[in-house]
Amino acid sequence: LGAWIRDSMAGIGTVTFYDPETGAFGALGHGITDSDTRDAPSFGTVWSRWQPWLDSFQLIAHNAAFDSRCIRAACRMYGLDDPAPFRCTLSAARRTIPRSICQSKSLDSLCDFFGIPLKKHHCALDDALACARLGIILL
Repeated sequence: LGAWIRDSMAGIGTVTFYDPETGAFGALGHGITDSDTRDAPSFGTVWSRWQPWLDSFQLIAHNAAFDSRCIRAACRMYGLDDPAPFRCTLSAARRTIPRSICQSKSLDSLCDFFGIPLKKHHCALDDALACARLGIILL
């Protein structure tokens, strides 16, 4: 999970891997290995730590339907409340940017289109920062 919080003073990034005991969310195909999650806190622990400030922010994601579905499933697994609805940069891009000027609406393609740096695509923190920057433009 990656989060990027920006206020008028500074950006604060945090990144953590999670390992639900079932392993259902541990192999998303983005280079996360068993050694990355072996000593990581569970999703329940991380989400509980984040929950106090999550309610103060608008949650956004690129392809929010997928991310929110995974997070809601993990919340159910740990007996936690579902998060507020996410806003989606992918949906916003599809609505506002014609295919004739930007055919692909993938996160990395949109970052290229808008000149947003994306150091390591599929790194949770880098993707979260890129999505936040897209959100500023599109939402």
